[in-house]
Parts: sequence; C-alpha cells; structure tokens
Amino acid sequence: MRAPIGWLREYVDINLPVEDLAERLTLAGLEVKSVDRIGDWWDRERVVVGQVVRVDPHPNADRLTLPVVDYGGPQTIQVVTGAPNIKVGEAGAKVVLALTGARLIDGHSEERRWITLKPGRIRGVASEGMVCSEKELDLSEEHEGILILPDDAPLGMPLTDYLGDTVLDIDLTPNLARCLSIIGIAREVAALTGAPLKLKRPEMVVEGPAAADQIDVVIDDPDLCPRYAATVIRGIKLGPSPFWMQRRLQLCGVRPISNIVDITNYVMLEWGQPLHAFDYNRLRGPTGKMAPADKPIIRVRRAGPGETMTTLDGQARQLDPDILLITDGGGPVAVAGVMGGLESEIGPETQDVLLEAAAFDMIGNRTSSRKLRLTSEAATRFGRGVPPALTDQAATRAAELMRSLAGGTIQAGIVDAYPVPQPEVVVDLDTDRARQVLGLDVDDDTIAGLLASLQFKVDRGRRSWQITAPDHRLDVGIREDLYEEIARAYGYERLPTTRMRDELPPEHDDRALRGEEVLQNLLVAAGLQEVITYSVVDWRQEGPLHPDGAVSESDYVRLQNPLAADRQWMRRLVLPGLLGAARDNARFAEAIRLFEIGRVFEPVAGEDLPDEPSRVAAVFIGAAGDPHWTIDGTRALDFFDCKGALEEVAQRMGITLRFSATQRDGMHPGKTAAVSLEDGTEIGYLGELHPAVRLFYGLPDRATLVWELNLEPLVSAWVERTDLAPVSRFPSVIQDLALVLSRDVPAATAEEEIRRAGGGLLTSVRLFDVYQGDPIPEGERGLAFRLVYSAVDRTPAEDEVRRTHARIARRLVERLGARMRE
Repeated sequence: MRAPIGWLREYVDINLPVEDLAERLTLAGLEVKSVDRIGDWWDRERVVVGQVVRVDPHPNADRLTLPVVDYGGPQTIQVVTGAPNIKVGEAGAKVVLALTGARLIDGHSEERRWITLKPGRIRGVASEGMVCSEKELDLSEEHEGILILPDDAPLGMPLTDYLGDTVLDIDLTPNLARCLSIIGIAREVAALTGAPLKLKRPEMVVEGPAAADQIDVVIDDPDLCPRYAATVIRGIKLGPSPFWMQRRLQLCGVRPISNIVDITNYVMLEWGQPLHAFDYNRLRGPTGKMAPADKPIIRVRRAGPGETMTTLDGQARQLDPDILLITDGGGPVAVAGVMGGLESEIGPETQDVLLEAAAFDMIGNRTSSRKLRLTSEAATRFGRGVPPALTDQAATRAAELMRSLAGGTIQAGIVDAYPVPQPEVVVDLDTDRARQVLGLDVDDDTIAGLLASLQFKVDRGRRSWQITAPDHRLDVGIREDLYEEIARAYGYERLPTTRMRDELPPEHDDRALRGEEVLQNLLVAAGLQEVITYSVVDWRQEGPLHPDGAVSESDYVRLQNPLAADRQWMRRLVLPGLLGAARDNARFAEAIRLFEIGRVFEPVAGEDLPDEPSRVAAVFIGAAGDPHWTIDGTRALDFFDCKGALEEVAQRMGITLRFSATQRDGMHPGKTAAVSLEDGTEIGYLGELHPAVRLFYGLPDRATLVWELNLEPLVSAWVERTDLAPVSRFPSVIQDLALVLSRDVPAATAEEEIRRAGGGLLTSVRLFDVYQGDPIPEGERGLAFRLVYSAVDRTPAEDEVRRTHARIARRLVERLGARMRE
C-alpha cells in the first residue's frame, strides 16, 4: 500500500520527521519498505511553474510552435516545442518550465536516460528552455503532450514544492487489511502519535427522485454477500478527472482513466471499500429489457452450471456454482468482488451510473478469484476482509464526488440491502491478566487510553471491562487480540525485558533420544529419505498388514472430535502410512527408499490411555542402482538389498541382528524373516509384500520390500562406544569350508556355530556359495564359507589352524547334523 504523506495529512496532523513516522509504523506492525521522495530530483531554481503568455508559429516548421512563457523572472522565455496540446494563438495555460542547466529525462529515448538541458537552436530558432511532459519529469511514460497544471498553480513556484510529495510504501500482512486505505493508515498514525483523527462521516447533496423507484436489489445468499448498497447518479459527463485526483492516484500506483472510474479507485484507496460503477442504462429488469423500458434489478446469486460471462478484460469466463455473481434481469454483469462485466461497463456514451458498494465473504471471494485465475485490487481487499460498515460511507463519498466532479445528480436514498446487520464485537478484558501477559507495569487509565486511541469503546466494570471493537475492525474477537492492540499502541520496543526467575536446569541426558537420532542419521547415510505421515488414520487401511489378522474398529483408539470421516482412529502400524507415501512418490521416482520413525497407539484393557511404543519402518521399491557402465541399472531391489541395508545400519550401531524365516499376514511366503537381537529378542519383521497387499495399497507392479521394528529394544542394544583393536601386521590364513546341511537350518545358524567354535583365532566368516541339486539329496543344500584366521602377535601356525578348522567341522556335525564336502 502506497500512502502519500500529503493525502494522509488531510486526516491526521503529522508533526514528526517522515523517517521517525516510518519507524513507528514499522514497529507497530506496518512495515515501511521504503520512503519515496517524489520530485526531489527537480532543481528548485531551474524547474518551476510557468504560464504561457502567447504561442507563435515556427517560421520554418509547421509542426513546431514557439510558446513564450512567464515564470516570474526578469523576462519571459521563448521555447520550441512540438507538443500537440500547445496551439498557436492560445495563452494562459500553466506549464512546467525547465531552464537551461536543469536535469531531465530524455523524452525521445526509449531508455530512461538523464540529460542536462542546454541552450540550442531548433530549425533555426533559439530555444532558451523547455516546457515539460510527464516523462521528462520522470512522473510517467506519457510524452505526447506537455503537462498542463491547474490554473491556480502559483507562478514561479519550484515544482518540487508544488508537485513534490513523500510516499510511504507499506508492506501489510493479511491481518492488517484495515490499513489498505489512507484512512486506515491515518487511524494508525493518530494512535501512535497522539494526533487527533480528522475524520467526518461523508455527506452528499441529493437532488433527484427516490433511488428505490429506479433500482431493486435482492441478495439470494447473505452468507456470501451480507450487504449490497446501490446508488443512482444521473446526468454525469464523462471526461478526465481533475489534476489533483490524477496526481494522487499516480502516487499510489494507479493509472487515471476517466472521472467516473477514477472516483471509484480514489474512494477505494481512501476508504478501503472497493466500488464498481455500472452504466445504468445497460442494466436489465425482470423482463429482460434495459432501462428505462424496465426498472433494473440487481440480484446477488451463485452462478448456475455452465453459465458464462465476459469480464472487463475481454475474457470469456466459464462459471460454476462456487462463484458469486452480480446479475441483472438478463444475466451476469460482474463477478462479485473481483471484476465487472464488459456489457455494462462505463463508456463515452454513459450518462447515468449505478454505483455498487458491497461486502462479500472473504473465503468466497478468494474462491472466485482462484477458480477464474483473476486478480484485481478489489479482489485483494475483499479477499482479506472488508467490513460491511464501510459500504454506505464509501458510497456517499463517491456519489458526492461524481456530483461535484462529473456534474451528476444524486437520486434520493441509497438502496441498501442489509439482511443480517454486522453485530457489535464485545470482548471481556481483565486488565490484571493483560499486564501479566505483556509484562507491563501501567495503570488502568493508561490501558483505557491506549484502547481509546485505536477507537475501541471502553466500558469499565469492577471485575472486568467490556471492550467494544470499532465497526471497521474484523480482526478482533478474543481477549488476546486486545493484548496485541495494547502492546502495539504502547510500543513493542518499549515492552520490558523480563528474565526467568530460575536458571535453566542442567540438560538431561536422554540416551533413547540420542540413539534415535543416531539411527535417523545412519538410515539417511544408507540412502533412505525420512518422511512423516499422519498418526490419525482409517483403521481399514491397516487390515491387510495387521499381525493379529482380522481386526475391527473396536481394536483402535478413536478420536472424540475427528477432523475428517476417514481420519478418526490412531494408528497401530507405521508401515501403511509409509506405503501411501511410497505410492504417491512412485509416480515421479524410479527408485524409492523411505523410512519413518513414529509412535503407534495400542489400546490397553482397563486403561483410559493407550500404550504408545515407537517403531521404525522402511520401504524399498524400484531399481537397485542408477544405470552405469559398471552397474546393471535394470536389476530390481530384492529381499537381500533390504536385509543388507538393515544389517549395515545395525552394524554401525554395534548391534548384531539375527534373521529367521517366518510367516506373516500380508507378506510374501518364503520371502519374510523375523528380526531378532543377538539375545533372541524378536523386534520385528522384514520381507517382501504379498502381491495382493501391494495391489491393495495401489503400489506399482514391482517387488516392494519393507521392514517394521520396535524402536525401544533396538536403541537399548545400541553400543555407544566400540573398543578398538589393533590390526594384525602378520599374514592371515584363509581356508574354505564346504558342508551339506538341511534346508530347514538357516545359513545364519551355521555361521553362528562357526564363530563360536572358531574362538579368537577366527576373525572373519563369509558365506560365498549356496548350491542345490545333484548330487546333493532332496531337502538339503550345500553351503561354502570362507574363513580367515589371524592373530595380532604372530602368523597362525599351520597346526593351530588345522585344529581350529577341525573343531569347527565337528561342531557343525554334532550340533546341526552337517556333512563336510571335499
């Protein structure tokens, strides 16, 4: 919002430097992005107000003229110009005269280039200065004609004194919609500086018959349009708006168009109430005929299915019932609060105007603007909230300007449809509580004065006060809003700093939390991405994976006040939400590796509150690696990729995991393992989803590998510090061990027995081959392990290695029923 200081001074006296005012506004929440000093680049001695004494023809050029200009100096100045609005024989116009030595913008250059004016001859005639266009003064891009000033412009006055101004460019947050106007900012300035607000209720001179006999207004949906006021002004004369109005609009960044359109924009900037002017004689009545054949009707309603209209920008718009319209007897004439229609726009032949001032629901307005992809100054204001109390005041102000500046006759009365008047907002205030919250040591009179400066009505009671919000405030409804207003008016920068009574307690060492953070970091390092999904779910989405098999709604903790019908129950599994995230990401990614650490909620019989253990879950889908000349990028992730990732993370936490084949609902038979700690404690499961379950969750037709583990036992097993051992500098001895074993015995069991029998001499065991088929009998398989024997202080002796190797073989035979292979 751009606020010229000269315009603000009409409503509040400003007796402090502009920089200080900008700082106060910023500290009160109205951030002043910049202070723009308009015209400070004009030379006070060389750019002044002049008056054309006469205009002579140029002897050598038909398109050039020779104005003689008086500027109050010792003699008149003759200049040469080609401006079309300076004609031979005319005199008396007030203009901007630049004398030699003045710095101006080059009006004939497409680039913004400064030049210094020098004496010259144009087609043989001396030119001692220049009469300036708006572009040459750096006011706008207009350069076809020179700038004509009002007749009362003081002769010889420096232009910087006459047209110069200072503009505050204020960046307003959405809660400060009331300040999207000059009057709104003036209210803040008055409250912050203590200056009185010079604001009177607008009045208008009525000369015509009753407006109610010339227009009907009907509101079909008061929730979307609580108020609609229509004013009729007849006999207007369309033309340019006066210079002072054009100048203020330009300072605010609005391009002048015509007196009627400029007035609606001017009042919007002044009061914050968007207005729209219809050509009254192009509006239709109930019979579909235009005025005056039929009395026009304005109806505020939702759009019908398939309805269309053409807006002022010439675009045909497809409408739907979520969009609010202003219609007449023939159909849509405006998108309510966004943009008017082309068929009823103000044009050169317009004589009678219907002026609209209304209040529209901010959410409904944003919906219309978003669906049509259409924005405007009106939509910006209505989308943030415009109080219904403004409509009649803004309508009165605009109608009077149309009477005085466009020669119109105001018809008696405003046709004001206001089915549900805006109620007063009254908030209870406990001043002791306000002081406690804000940390202020001020008396009740000071608090009352601060609220009164913001135009709140204060009714003091014995225990609490009744505070009535002004009708232009839509952002006040609870006592915390009043605390904020007290703090703003007092000054945030003046609020005292309050230290804590006690020192902070020493940090509590939470090993479980540290372990969780270590696990998170290791999972990310392993190439997984963390996601966080909703804890509130639809219990039916967990059914296919639930360990208890068939479950029902009663097995879940249900919210008393759910946010949505499909989110009423607290989850008992982390994995279903993670699978939903994987499904959504599968549309954009070839390989998916996601994990989540979160709580689940298990009902406890006889207890009001559930048990809330933490789980860690992961999902793997897609290619095993990116394509590379050394990597087969077509290989899909499988069970062993998933298992290997978990083993790597566990190993880095100093944890040894054991895996054993198992069956579980929702998992692929033969590709599922129970996950246990070294002491045998089962902590979860790992494997591939069953194809039917994968289809249930809408996942792509690729293997989906998952795990879900209990977090507490995993973190409890975390070894924070691993003792380091020296690396042997002596050669190692490598031997292979081949055996035949029942398929029912996991390879991990055989590896565990080998390690136990090998003792300290055995430093590494790795399974490198698995074989099934002839000559190995049915039900058995061949396993081959590579064993590494090493010692820190010597090279292992051959006899020592042979005895250890034999001991390992005997243990496998005795404990597992294995047979050694040659």
